[in-house]
Amino acid sequence: EAQFVESGGGSVQAGGSLRLSCAASGFLTDDYCIGWVRQAPGKEREGVSCISRRDSNTYYAESVKGRFTISSDNAKNTVYLQMNSLKPEDTAVYYCAVQGSSFRSTWHLLLPWDFGAWGQGTQVTVSS
Repeated sequence: EAQFVESGGGSVQAGGSLRLSCAASGFLTDDYCIGWVRQAPGKEREGVSCISRRDSNTYYAESVKGRFTISSDNAKNTVYLQMNSLKPEDTAVYYCAVQGSSFRSTWHLLLPWDFGAWGQGTQVTVSS
């Protein structure tokens, strides 16, 4: 069973940066896309980004393109999300999660309901 431990959340002012980390374990295959889903109070979950384990293809939501960068250190089984130029609308709980191989054709869409095996989440708060 896949498990995740997220870290790196916090509070910053608009324009600031944060880096989230997700230490993953328990995978039985390398055919998946691991990434981040966020949920703000009173809003729907939103797929933010994911990176494919096999070939490191990256996918981003339009709302974060050009500001966020996802990367992975496969030797450490850790995924990172570098968040720059943060905006108040980025405020949310960020969850590390994975899209399995059965959703490969739609990985790029970052559909939140296609993500499974969620971590405990880490709070990101951006003040104006």
